[in-house]
Amino acid sequence: MASARLSLRLILRRLHLWMGLALGGLFALVGVTGSALVYYLEIDGALHPEIAQPTDAPVAGWDSILWQRALETGKARWPEPGGRWSFEVTGEGGAIPARYYGPDAVGHHPKREMVWFSADGSSVLRAEPWGGYLMSWLYQLHMELLMGETGAQIVGWAGFAMLALMILGLWLWWPRGSWRKALAFKRNAVPIRRVRDLHKLAGVWSAGLLIVLVATGILLALPTVKTQLLTASIAAPDEVPSPESTSSSGRQIPIRQALTVAREHVPGTRLAFIDVPIGGSAPIRVRVQVPGDPHPRFPGSYVFVDQYSGEVLAVHDVRNGNASSATAKWFRPLHDGSIAGTPTRILAILVGFVPLGLFVTGVLHWRRRVSRRAVSARDRLGLQKLNPARTNTERPLKP
Repeated sequence: MASARLSLRLILRRLHLWMGLALGGLFALVGVTGSALVYYLEIDGALHPEIAQPTDAPVAGWDSILWQRALETGKARWPEPGGRWSFEVTGEGGAIPARYYGPDAVGHHPKREMVWFSADGSSVLRAEPWGGYLMSWLYQLHMELLMGETGAQIVGWAGFAMLALMILGLWLWWPRGSWRKALAFKRNAVPIRRVRDLHKLAGVWSAGLLIVLVATGILLALPTVKTQLLTASIAAPDEVPSPESTSSSGRQIPIRQALTVAREHVPGTRLAFIDVPIGGSAPIRVRVQVPGDPHPRFPGSYVFVDQYSGEVLAVHDVRNGNASSATAKWFRPLHDGSIAGTPTRILAILVGFVPLGLFVTGVLHWRRRVSRRAVSARDRLGLQKLNPARTNTERPLKP
């Protein structure tokens, strides 16, 4: 029984080793790029001083006319019908960030132009395609390995293998005797032992946070799987409505009017995004953060306003959602470290580098073992050459 247990443990150790060697590089890449993206807005702003605007510029909010001015400025530069604009509400003075989706923009992460308007909305300060500048390139590398939807599928499904790798590592480490010995780091030990201790302790102390980051990353990369898991474990999440305006042509109402009626339906909320279609039958979509929604930048509540009549067509308020919807709203802030502000963002940066450390120490440990086995094999071969008579006598006789 003991030998069978030992054999199983040896098999699982080798499985952990080869899974780590196969997945470690991808795990390290996703972790390091994720760390770089925790402050990607701030880094991008520092890299592009051309979007800096006076700090005393008016703050665009619910009652601002700056949204309409920015829309007209954008339509003059990108006049094709059938597209849509998405204006981000930062709550601060300065440049107005926006996204322009052309008529051919489809899919979960469609092609788009990232645009920054001047603080008064009268001019375009910067315009670059998503993926065409450093921080957006890093984002695509992190989320989809620069391979579009196929890459997102690879990252998502590889995440399940990464979870298995971490859980297996914890099981193999779990003390069967002294916890003090299991958590010790022997500074005076031989190099190979110190490398093993570094690998062990880095994995143990970061395991909980890494599991949370990987699990939420899987759910963000695979939205269909997320829905299936929530449905199977809790309930089917509430669907976001997809209403249409009453007609497909006509005179579009001003953005300010749409915001006024939206605000009446969700009072006491914070404005986050304003999505404005250019013609067609899509409604104006107002994205808001309601009390209790943990993500200020990408909250989960919407108000849909008919772009021609100004009538509110639908409201999706996460406060009225079921348990699945209430659970799902925590995935993104848990993954990007924004759940508790600066402390958790810094923690997310540090944890993001752990997979790189695990991969490096794992490879060093493996190479040292391979090197030792090669030396042992050469030593045995040398002994055979020095004492061939003994070697011959030890060979089994042929029948």
